[in-house]
Amino acid sequence: MNDPTGRSAGPSAEKETNRLEAFSDGVMAVIITIMVLELRTPAGTTFDDLRQRLPALLIYVLSFTFVGIYWNNHHHLLRATTRISGAVMWTNLHLLFWLSLVPVVTEWVGQSSGAGAPAATYSIVALCDALAYTLLTWAIVRTEGRGSRVAAALGSDLKGRLSILVYVVATPLAFVSPYLTYGLLVAVALMWFVPDRRLAS
Repeated sequence: MNDPTGRSAGPSAEKETNRLEAFSDGVMAVIITIMVLELRTPAGTTFDDLRQRLPALLIYVLSFTFVGIYWNNHHHLLRATTRISGAVMWTNLHLLFWLSLVPVVTEWVGQSSGAGAPAATYSIVALCDALAYTLLTWAIVRTEGRGSRVAAALGSDLKGRLSILVYVVATPLAFVSPYLTYGLLVAVALMWFVPDRRLAS
């Protein structure tokens, strides 16, 4: 079987994409595990004690959702990919690097959710995650060609560009109100909750 660029897309190519996906799945699973382990129980036994831990729990939910969205979309992206090049492997590793910082900023925000610097840093990491994912898609399209399934599904990548723009706006807003930043990040998460149907099909 050949891909749209005329290159072979047989069992060897499928094995390459499966290995890359399995490695990435493992790293994302570790990232989520680290976030879970960093969650602390309330200091006391009342609902007021639980309320004091609520900001940390909410930012954990947001971070878990972010990583889950990347895992979901990454899965569909690689399933639609027929060739793995060196550029694809390095840009994939670059994405995993930025995702691995999510537990760190999640813990910082959980400790001081009302401060500007933690919120801005969280937004910067989210921005770098989005840029890294975009670079990965570009590397795949460059490897497979403009006629590939991934290229057709992404199109102009309006959703990706809009996400990056929102992150850029959200970062300085953290010093005006961190909760405006968190609201914009939640909006982006909602926008990405459903993967591109052309990749998911």
